[in-house]
Amino acid sequence: MKRTLTLGLLVTLLAGCQSSPANGVGNEEESQAESASEATAEQAESRADAEPAPPADFADWLAQFRRAALSEGISAATLDRALDGVRYRPRVIELDRSQPEFVRPIWQYLDTAVSQTRVSQGRAKLAEHRDTAREMEQRFGVPAEVIVAIWGIESNYGGNFGDFSTLEALATLAFDGRRRDFARGELLAALRIIEAGDIAPERMVGSWAGAMGHTQFIPSSFEAYAVDGDGDGRRDIWGSIPDVMASTANYLARAGWQPGQPWVAEVRLPQNFDYAQTELSTRLSSREWAEQGVRPIEGGNLPGFEQASVIAPAGANGPAFLVGPNYRAILRYNNATSYALAVGTLADRIAGREGVRAEWPRDVQPLSRSQVREMQQALNARGFDVGTPDGVMGPNTRSGLREYQRSIGVTPDGFATVALLQRLQQ
Repeated sequence: MKRTLTLGLLVTLLAGCQSSPANGVGNEEESQAESASEATAEQAESRADAEPAPPADFADWLAQFRRAALSEGISAATLDRALDGVRYRPRVIELDRSQPEFVRPIWQYLDTAVSQTRVSQGRAKLAEHRDTAREMEQRFGVPAEVIVAIWGIESNYGGNFGDFSTLEALATLAFDGRRRDFARGELLAALRIIEAGDIAPERMVGSWAGAMGHTQFIPSSFEAYAVDGDGDGRRDIWGSIPDVMASTANYLARAGWQPGQPWVAEVRLPQNFDYAQTELSTRLSSREWAEQGVRPIEGGNLPGFEQASVIAPAGANGPAFLVGPNYRAILRYNNATSYALAVGTLADRIAGREGVRAEWPRDVQPLSRSQVREMQQALNARGFDVGTPDGVMGPNTRSGLREYQRSIGVTPDGFATVALLQRLQQ
């Protein structure tokens, strides 16, 4: 999700929040889009009690930051209200520097993200807030079920949007994180939000990475896209559902949502399909894809996309999708294939439509991060240049893997499995 304007595998940027419609940031494969916070309030409180004393120079850094913020127009009163008592949080740094070795297969992620419980809760939330959701649909052109689906994926409909102080999380990251300049900018944005009167410092809570409220805006995203939906003069994405829905719909609209178009069409690919085309960088019209033999799985005609991509997240043995501008708009919120498919599929299910029809290859064992690095090293050693091994299945790695697959006479779909790695290492 980010980043003028995102729980993922946190989920983009520092933790996988939104990406800015102007300049999306974040790694699609790294961000698995699970937007929940890392702990319950009770766990966070117990950790706070057990946390060691902050580094001695944190207080010096905070004092220097206050002086800089004052020079950038933040009032002394706001700085006193917001930063007095702000603590260094070692847990934030621990989470920032951790990278899970094992990444769940996309089908396992979707099983959780689009569970029947979440679908039922989404339908209930839509019924409860139908008038508000329809008002925002009319105002911004984003379907009500999509707004509710973002809400469900980001915070389980407000059940868990994090319990970290945004100010403490961002101050810690600005002092000691991997992306200090980014976090410092977000901390300044958080102070401007408080100064504007949208939220009190003690109510500004969210994930360890600074994503806030029901639909997990980072502060700069809030500044750019948050909307006062209930007319009270404040933008409250923590306590006002009209503000939450208006802000979420505005974000997607600004990200390029096209009213009246579907977000995706599940498709069947022809037998001789060139899977090198299954990258978002390849964009053809629906007519051009149809000329290659791409067909809707339910029959009929493809949606009339002027620029569409084909994706096959689990390779030749899994579902395939034709995606257009609305899929890309969801990606701007959180740049992860799994996230965009979860939001769109949940929206379909909430609206009473079918989910993904084709079967996922559940018997296939994907690679861990260290195994991806091993595969990258082996591909490089065999002359299939994929760049520096980093454990991430990016476009270069998929391209090199496809070349290797061609060389051994298997479908070159770029989908990495343990069986392929073992064969490559022989």
